[in-house]
Amino acid sequence: MGRLEGRIACITGAGAGIGAAIARRFAAEGARVVVNDLDRARAEAVAKEVGGHAIAADVADPDAVRAMFREIDERYGRLDILVNNAGIAGHETDPEQARRFVDVTTAQLRERMTEGRVRTHIDGTLETSDAGWRRMIAVHLDGTFYCCREALRIMVRQETPPGAAGAGGAAIINMSSIMGTAGGAGAPAYCAAKAGILGLTRSLARELATRNIRVNAIAPGWIETAMTEPLAPLRPLLEAQTPLGRMGNPDDIAAAAVYLASAEAGFVTGQVLSPNGGWYMSQ
Repeated sequence: MGRLEGRIACITGAGAGIGAAIARRFAAEGARVVVNDLDRARAEAVAKEVGGHAIAADVADPDAVRAMFREIDERYGRLDILVNNAGIAGHETDPEQARRFVDVTTAQLRERMTEGRVRTHIDGTLETSDAGWRRMIAVHLDGTFYCCREALRIMVRQETPPGAAGAGGAAIINMSSIMGTAGGAGAPAYCAAKAGILGLTRSLARELATRNIRVNAIAPGWIETAMTEPLAPLRPLLEAQTPLGRMGNPDDIAAAAVYLASAEAGFVTGQVLSPNGGWYMSQ
């Protein structure tokens, strides 16, 4: 306990799931947590639970992001940790999208096993609308950039020299996905956005090293959240594909976030930490 004692942390998309788990872990480690979510009620519920401060804002809206970090600056006067966790799956406004994906994936598996070839196709790119593509990129990639930019306006005032052995420097953690590292059929916008976040993370890590601001990414595997719940019929397949034999839980990701935010990761920047049970192995 106390690994983040006295640190001010902002976590986007923290009203539920992985974001809420990170907020709880950070608070338990001594951080003062700003809980952001698009849904004000959810943000306030988590903030009350962790003794933090809630701000409702759409990270895809640069004006809303600017106002959020202005409020953080006015309230705390500093910001030590930013976790860009806010994201969407795409099926929030189209429940049939997840059902179709499950049906097609199941059909493909059956065809491979019984016929040795696939006749049913996912066609995710053909079915992705302009609006769907733009919203996915806006929330994940634009949102991560907007939040980084505004957070840095605060963080650069806290500049400490590199080489300070993990002391003082701020930390940014961007949420990517195994879909951004390995790719995935049927989700071109999601995969593109998550891969873009990895490129942004590496660029920022190099740019901000002279300010002793560390920037890393987390690329979760299959995690049990509301976002993956519509894929429940595929769970046996996903678990069979995962060497550790299970899906992860939000706390698996929160533990990784605590490490990357803490002084223990003082020599870690520009890296991708991927808690995925072995589903995808890299480096």
